[in-house]
Amino acid sequence: MQIQEFQRRIEEIYFARDSARGLAGTHMWFCEEVGELTRALRRGQQHELEGEFADVLAWLATLASIAGVDLEAAARKKYEAGCPRCHAAPCSCN
Repeated sequence: MQIQEFQRRIEEIYFARDSARGLAGTHMWFCEEVGELTRALRRGQQHELEGEFADVLAWLATLASIAGVDLEAAARKKYEAGCPRCHAAPCSCN
């Protein structure tokens, strides 16, 4: 699945509810999911990581949709040429 396809799928599932909650409220849910991912990483809960990464990505996609940002286009614009600062891959910045 491409990033844009994923973002559209998350919109189909959650956009009405998340946009009604608003950017600030939805951001709070995103932060909670990042906290859950952090906890799983710190505790070495390998069996939890896949789901937690997926949840963080889904909430990020929702935030982007509410803000009117196409995640795939934004990622391409910023990182397609490599590091945004030195334009190398891998990064050669000091």
